[in-house]
Amino acid sequence: VLDRAADTTAHRRFSDLPEYLAPGDCLVLNSTRVFSARLLGTKDATGARVELLLLREAEPDIWACLAQPAKKLRPGDRLTFADDLTAEVIGPTPEDDGGRLIRLIVPTGGDVRATVERVGHTPLPPYIRRAADETDKARYQTVYADGTAASVAAPTAGLHFTPELLSKIEASGVRVVTVTLHVGLGTFRPVEVDELTDHKMSREHYEISPAAADAVNRTRASGGRVVAVGTTSVRCLESNADESGVVRAGSGWTEAFFYPPYRFRVVDRLVTNFHMPESTLVMLVSAFAGRERVLATYREAIRLGYRFYSYGDAMLIV
Repeated sequence: VLDRAADTTAHRRFSDLPEYLAPGDCLVLNSTRVFSARLLGTKDATGARVELLLLREAEPDIWACLAQPAKKLRPGDRLTFADDLTAEVIGPTPEDDGGRLIRLIVPTGGDVRATVERVGHTPLPPYIRRAADETDKARYQTVYADGTAASVAAPTAGLHFTPELLSKIEASGVRVVTVTLHVGLGTFRPVEVDELTDHKMSREHYEISPAAADAVNRTRASGGRVVAVGTTSVRCLESNADESGVVRAGSGWTEAFFYPPYRFRVVDRLVTNFHMPESTLVMLVSAFAGRERVLATYREAIRLGYRFYSYGDAMLIV
């Protein structure tokens, strides 16, 4: 637990989180669901191995994806992933970012999304050096994931919650609301430019319901604190707030990139995991708590054996 005002840290269990919440606060969760976005197959013409990471559906059954080997996939190439899932390469993505547009085909006429969910693999981050298995389809998912499965990564700060803990928080008088931001690959792409303003985030789709916006706005108006679970919840809220911090309901796409010295307009407290160096995530956290303070906290976490990244431990910033 990092206290920005006192410039102190404390070491607690995640089950102690309710002690840092009060009646009238609002806990904001990202309810996106991870889908089996990693497809392994072969190129029909040569039998060569092909791997796709589906990123977003550009049109019905047409997907923007990352491909390996991308340079050898040309328009018209046919790919096979299973007896009931094939694909045709359309061409490069309009953004010309090295991705490919592909048309997914279920020859038997079944539902494409349902078939992908069955045939595909959980897209674990590359630093998890093992193949995904069936247990990851449940473990790499928050207990409150709901609705359309459209994320290529879990909002990992939420993996620590259990239904029992959420019930305890709600029973204490804390508002618990969900927003949705479908996590794309851009969240994890390292920043490789000298000037942060030159870094371009990949766009991610969000939805904020009128009920969620109203709950956040009523919390702020009554003096309660808005506690965001994960950097994706922060991006969703801060991307859709005016200068006074009033959150707007709606849906759309965000390319927001938050780094020091950004002034947060909505979020007062943040639950987050420990992030990769040079990532946009660690830069958002640094904007929230101060770069030197965050780096010192990371050094302390390393010294004490905290686990980093997706299946790792958590930090609460107050």
